[in-house]
Amino acid sequence: MNTAKNKIKNWLRNSISIKMAVVGFLILILMIPLGFVKDLIRERKYRQVEVIDEINTKWGTQVTLNGPILKVPYRTYIEEKIYDEKTKTFLTSQKPERHVAYFFPQDLNIKSEVKTKPLERGIYESVVYSSENRIQGKFSTPDFSNKEINEEDILWNKATLLFKTSNLKGIRNTITVKLADNEYELKPKFNNAQMNTLESSYLVNLEEIAETPMDFSSTININGSSVLQFIPIGKKTQVFMKSNWHSPSFNGNFLPETDGKKITEKGFEAQWKVLETNRKFGQSFFDHLPDLTGFSFGTQFLVPIGDYQKTERTSKYGLMIIGLTLLVFLLIQISSKIPIHPFQYLMIGLALVMFYTLLISISEHQNYLKAYLISGTAVVSLITVYSRSILKYIKFTFLVLGSMFSLYAFIFVIIQLEDYALLVGSIGLFIILAIIMFASRKIDWSGGSSE
Repeated sequence: MNTAKNKIKNWLRNSISIKMAVVGFLILILMIPLGFVKDLIRERKYRQVEVIDEINTKWGTQVTLNGPILKVPYRTYIEEKIYDEKTKTFLTSQKPERHVAYFFPQDLNIKSEVKTKPLERGIYESVVYSSENRIQGKFSTPDFSNKEINEEDILWNKATLLFKTSNLKGIRNTITVKLADNEYELKPKFNNAQMNTLESSYLVNLEEIAETPMDFSSTININGSSVLQFIPIGKKTQVFMKSNWHSPSFNGNFLPETDGKKITEKGFEAQWKVLETNRKFGQSFFDHLPDLTGFSFGTQFLVPIGDYQKTERTSKYGLMIIGLTLLVFLLIQISSKIPIHPFQYLMIGLALVMFYTLLISISEHQNYLKAYLISGTAVVSLITVYSRSILKYIKFTFLVLGSMFSLYAFIFVIIQLEDYALLVGSIGLFIILAIIMFASRKIDWSGGSSE
């Protein structure tokens, strides 16, 4: 009976299937602390987003500009019939109703100069900007012909100019518009719409100057963050933007002209040209001015992929790093018959998990490259020294060192790539699989090793 028990113990001790099952179970157990680390990375990332949003809110949020727009009131009449008891007939009267017409510029030229700068709070940093937007153009004669409005019912003396913006808080100058020979100051007019309105006082002698094209000019200095966009309300809209920011992302409905785009390490220049035929709206609206932000275009001042994003992407390869490292130790154990206790596998796995906590904590104070090098060196050194104490031969220690160095170098290269990350990752995993298949081809999976 003792002989049978000894055989069972020897089988359990030497069975490759049991060893593989134990290592597989330990890998599953190690997914728990790895999951906690991923949650920590997400928590720190969300905290960074909250702080940056708070900084941007105080400085100025993203900016969309729309204007100038000519607003002209007019009257129409509704026929009313009132029954007269004395005459037993219906009396007809005309009841006036007031409406508003909105006219967009014939030409709209915007020259925008944007200067960015970093703002810091604790360990977090945000990029904000100050922009000077010089706006010029001209209005053509307002056309009421489609509405068949009598000339005397057009209230020229009540006409005003409008600007619309998504960020009143960021404006840093008193906005004035020079129209023809007169200058008008714009005042905020709050509403529940997505964009707030700046409106001028009543225009002077508009009826006289409206007979010919009216030139206008204005300057808006505004602070913002992340995005600066314009709405192409001109029959011909041209925008030129210059900035010291080196990582722009041109977004919205219209891209800059290829010949007018230049991006360097010192900044960028971009030029847009949008015609009425390129949009899905006309040059005038009656009664209601719709929300045209869906037609906006401009620049997002793109912050290159942050350290939290890189750390989060790195943690996604945690299962692969843990699985392949423990697999190397398992193959060494099977091929050399060196005993490795499950507790030792667990210690190695926990050391691999610690890499990610080191990475996120160091990257909050250093750049990602330094954090990765420090964390990787610390963990690889720890596991290499530990493996030297449990493996009998120095060649196995160098095998562990080489395999871990290759894995961490491979992951680092993938993280730096964007367009080719999937391709390089797939090729790398194929090579790793081929190496494992080649290294394990002589292993006797029945329980021993054949030469």
